[in-house]
Amino acid sequence: MRPTRARTLVLTAVVCAIGTWLLLHLAYTSLPLLPWSGVPALALLAIAEAICGRSVRARLHGRGTPIPPIAVARLAALAKASSLVGAFIGGLAVGFLIYVAGSVDKSSAYRSDTFASGATLVAAALLVAAALYLEYGCRVPNGRDQGAEPGAPPQSGAQR
Repeated sequence: MRPTRARTLVLTAVVCAIGTWLLLHLAYTSLPLLPWSGVPALALLAIAEAICGRSVRARLHGRGTPIPPIAVARLAALAKASSLVGAFIGGLAVGFLIYVAGSVDKSSAYRSDTFASGATLVAAALLVAAALYLEYGCRVPNGRDQGAEPGAPPQSGAQR
């Protein structure tokens, strides 16, 4: 598995922002207010992934109990998926924010959507940062034998 590239995340966010902005030009008036429920969900996921990232990194460096390799692979897959979801949702929030920011003084709906999309953008950015930290924490330290169990000291010499 290759590390997540910033280019992929930025491209995802830009495409989602443009698509959202275009769709809002067509249908904003028929949409309900933007919900706030995504903000705490994204923030809690970001906190959980940051804590996992710290724990996994410490355990791979030999502090604490060893972690099974399959658990590290699963956490790395979670991190990659979460960073893409965060970029996607962040792009949606940027598209919303760009569309409604110019009309904040028109009505309370625009103002409410501006605050909700801004908070969603912050929470999505935190999720992307936490996911990238978790992905970084899942990297095996240099000098470690590929076949060795995580947490075990590196083997020296050839085995027969």
